Amino acid sequence: MRVLGLTGSIGMGKTTAARMLRRLGVPVHDADGAVHRLFAAGGKAVLPISREFPETIVDGAVDRQRLGARVFQDPAALRRLESVIHPLVRQEALDFLKRQRRRRAALVVLDIPLLFETGGEALCDAVIVVSAPRRLQRQRVMRRAGMSEERFQAILARQVPDEVKRKRADFVVRTGSSKAMTYRQLSHIVRRMRRGGPGKSKAGRTGTVHA
Repeated sequence: MRVLGLTGSIGMGKTTAARMLRRLGVPVHDADGAVHRLFAAGGKAVLPISREFPETIVDGAVDRQRLGARVFQDPAALRRLESVIHPLVRQEALDFLKRQRRRRAALVVLDIPLLFETGGEALCDAVIVVSAPRRLQRQRVMRRAGMSEERFQAILARQVPDEVKRKRADFVVRTGSSKAMTYRQLSHIVRRMRRGGPGKSKAGRTGTVHA
């Protein structure tokens, strides 16, 4: 089974790319979806977060808005949160890979926003980075409910810069044009991966391919 990582900075079109990969018949693990499950009532993150940030628990679940407000611009609190969340999210990804191996899937995708930031690329044979011009990225993000320039800049500060992600990627998918163009790029990548390349070797990653 081959594992394809999918990542990209906020507002770059990763969610749309994940939907397209599912349309192409590839099983996709959604790390954000895993976080929602972990935060829900009965989720594995509720108890450890209640110990660190009891004020963020509402009706037995983690209130994401309260949690975000608590750790926003508090680096020490954010590190404590990450020490709780990242191992749980990593385990969700590992469990997904085990299930897909049992099902004999040939190709799967790990959709992880902080792939490089958390070392998730070690689980992957190749990585897609979705990217768009900065102006378009900002337009997309600022349309989101509750977003402000301050919050946008704080999020960017916690992410590996787009230009660095692109250098580390095996495939760069440009999402600044039409959705049809994005879909064609992803289709090309899926075909290449199903044929066996590119992927990791003893010498390291292959050179970046601009799909």
